[in-house]
Amino acid sequence: MKKIILSIFALAVMIAPVSAATWVAADRVAPVGKVLVEKNSLPNKISFKVVNGAADNSTVSTTNIIQISSTDLTYAGNDNEVAAVISYQVGQIINGKEGKDKFRNAAKAALAEKLSKDNILNTAANSEFLNNKQSLADQKEADMTGVDLMINAGYNPLAMVVVITKMPGSNIEIALGKPANSERAMSVYNYLLYNYESKVKVGYNCQEYRSFLTYADPIVAARNKSKRALNKFKKEQEKIKAKRAKNLAQYKATSGMSSWDATYTILNELTTTKKK
Repeated sequence: MKKIILSIFALAVMIAPVSAATWVAADRVAPVGKVLVEKNSLPNKISFKVVNGAADNSTVSTTNIIQISSTDLTYAGNDNEVAAVISYQVGQIINGKEGKDKFRNAAKAALAEKLSKDNILNTAANSEFLNNKQSLADQKEADMTGVDLMINAGYNPLAMVVVITKMPGSNIEIALGKPANSERAMSVYNYLLYNYESKVKVGYNCQEYRSFLTYADPIVAARNKSKRALNKFKKEQEKIKAKRAKNLAQYKATSGMSSWDATYTILNELTTTKKK
């Protein structure tokens, strides 16, 4: 009997490393993406494609192919984290990031046409500060929408925090001893604490998450001690929650087109017709 048990144990030890070595993040995009689509009742015509470099989903409303960056997948170590990478991209699409960018670029072009290059309005519209602020706001929205999708699909949403903090951050964060992309990660964590506290209690077993908690826990504790800060937090989260629900409902109602994309398409058609 002992020989049989030892033989089984030896076989398990030999097989385990081989099984672990076969897990590849890129290979998990299709099956994980399928679960996210089905469990969230997203348009079933959606498919996913891993691409080198940055993902370009500006034509997804016509192609129904959502690109996933191979670079982003290097920060995913399991299916929960692959789900975070995919959900972020889907979140960008649901919230109409590409449509927003088209409006922003059109507005900048209109200013450039009417005003001089050195005009203060033109300079402000094209400033790095404004562009970075808009980019961060878009990222936060996509993160939180992604969290909703992950939860509906049965994935651990704290993986979003982990993936974000695995990605390269700023030199200022390093100097201050903060986690990489700390503002984005904290935004996700706050959203989870307010809307899905039970999911936070489950936790996430990895060093990146434990390091993040060292940063986040004092912030949460200080907020909870202040009635004013806590009330402000709750009001902000209620607005965010309502907006996330509205965007997702709009996306489903239009079979995969955000309100921003739909509005831009209509305005673009009207403008084109007018010029003719």
